[in-house]
Amino acid sequence: MANQLESLVGTIKSKVRALKKKSKNNKPYIKMDKSSSVKVEIRSRKARKLIDKTLKAADRPGKQP
Repeated sequence: MANQLESLVGTIKSKVRALKKKSKNNKPYIKMDKSSSVKVEIRSRKARKLIDKTLKAADRPGKQP
């Protein structure tokens, strides 16, 4: 029984090693750079958050945020 268990563990380990090697060589996708429109959208979202934060602080002049 112990011999069968060792054999099973060995088989699983070898399959996991093979999968790791395969995944390193064959990447499932190519990473794309962000387009200029996406970059503008990200900047405008950050700006909007900053404006909202500033307006909230301005509504409460005596208190720090």
